[in-house]
Amino acid sequence: MKIRMPLSFRGRLFAAFLSASLVPLLISSTMLLQFFRLRLTEADSLNVQEHLDSVSAALDHACSDFSDAAASIRNDRLLLSAAAGGRAEDTNVYSRLFRYTGRAKEYARFDLYDTGGRLRYSTRTGSVPELIPTDWGVLGKAVRAGGLVFDACDASEDPQSPLFQAAEALTVPGGEIVGYLVISLGQSDFYTLFDGKYGAQSTLLLLDSYWRAVYCPQPSFNKTLVPELRRRLLDGQSLDGTQGDFLYGVRFHPETGLYLVLRRAKVFSRETAAILYTVSLAYALACVPVSILLSLSLSGQMFRPIARLRSGIREVERGNLDISVDPYRDDELGELSRHFNRMVAALRRNREQLIENQRELDQAQIRMLRAQLNPHFLCNTLDTMKWISKINKVPQIALMSADLADILRFCISPGEFATLGRETEILQRYIEIQRIRLSGAVSFSVDQPEELKNCLVPKMILQPIVENAILHGIDGTENGCIEIRARCSGGALCITVSDNGRGLPSGMEGPYRDIARRIGSGHLGLYNVNMILLKYYGEGFGLELKNRPGGGAEVTAVMPVRRKEKEN
Repeated sequence: MKIRMPLSFRGRLFAAFLSASLVPLLISSTMLLQFFRLRLTEADSLNVQEHLDSVSAALDHACSDFSDAAASIRNDRLLLSAAAGGRAEDTNVYSRLFRYTGRAKEYARFDLYDTGGRLRYSTRTGSVPELIPTDWGVLGKAVRAGGLVFDACDASEDPQSPLFQAAEALTVPGGEIVGYLVISLGQSDFYTLFDGKYGAQSTLLLLDSYWRAVYCPQPSFNKTLVPELRRRLLDGQSLDGTQGDFLYGVRFHPETGLYLVLRRAKVFSRETAAILYTVSLAYALACVPVSILLSLSLSGQMFRPIARLRSGIREVERGNLDISVDPYRDDELGELSRHFNRMVAALRRNREQLIENQRELDQAQIRMLRAQLNPHFLCNTLDTMKWISKINKVPQIALMSADLADILRFCISPGEFATLGRETEILQRYIEIQRIRLSGAVSFSVDQPEELKNCLVPKMILQPIVENAILHGIDGTENGCIEIRARCSGGALCITVSDNGRGLPSGMEGPYRDIARRIGSGHLGLYNVNMILLKYYGEGFGLELKNRPGGGAEVTAVMPVRRKEKEN
């Protein structure tokens, strides 16, 4: 019975190369090894300085890109208005934002915040703070500095959180702050910025002025390497030069205030040197260790493309479709990498198409719900009815025809939003019809502050709520009363319709839920209104229902405060 030991693909490559490379090798003398060690150490030292120069130049280019982008945004009135919360086409805002950020958006995230620290626009999607403080942190420094400032972020275990930020307060002539530009770099952004700027055998650390880690590719270094560097600094020891099996280089970048620490493993470490010195004394046995080294090197070169592909596949499994594998070879492995990149690009296009399809579906659902709430009638017929009623001296029919014609014209007018003042004005037409229908047995009142009349709300959002209060609340009761009250609470516009009728059934109090049985129980109007608010504004908005302590019910429509821009 044969027992086969499982080997990885790299292990099989190593075994094959080792078997093929076991040939007699002549090892040079100890002095030759020493000569090579000195030369390679000198070359490594030069490489460390060259890599530090390359990394420092990359930071210089990044700072230049950030300054250029900030200057362009600072001088663009449209972006300043958008940052201040002004009304602007998102397409124009994003077009200019992406044009001004140029190549910098490939390795950094650009965000526009308003004066309250609330996120308005961004060059990327994903996790980002929707609200950041303006009186401290990077925004506080930006206000005090009056220009572009850089600041390291607090340590976080979230791999998507920013590690380093730049910020500038956006002002208009006169010095008034209208918003903030925040530039963020995370772990992957630093990787993109410094990709190819230092060797694969080197490790780059970015430390702030307190020698705390800002960018560290390996989390274990935060517990080992960074404290060791800080200890040596406090002991007055130089960080440059050789320390054990590594070469160190330190460079201060004045513009960002960061320390660049580059650590490179020496080719001739103590362990490797001991092996080679032993081989020089007994070169008869040198074939085996040399063959092992060669086999490891060759198997590593052959396995590296496969390792990159494996890493890319893992990123795709995590949902990252921005990954790309560099096909640096022209053989079958390089062709495999190119096929992988084309596959990821196709997946990314499909995901974007799905997002666009979902957006179109949402718009179609909104239009469908609007069609259910706002049927199109023949306004001219109602006008004819009005004049016939006046001729025949039936004022109630004339009034109802005129009111209904106004409601229908409002429903079929262009645009999906109206001011609160216009919405309540049309609601008064509907109330006049109900007064006639109910023979004046119901009283209505509208309470809306003057400053809220220019707030934008979805059209015909109040009529279904009032109709529900009449049909399910006060119908059949004496001295029915319906009150409409608008107020602003916590940045949200709350419009409450209350009645003194029968109240809500058990189990219907609280936020309105999308339950199919509600549709069949006579609450289609509330269901449609709630769905319209959810589609327009997202979770956290919609209808809230509750019973009044003295009898009756309250239905509150909650939506964000958005005001109509003043016309010039």
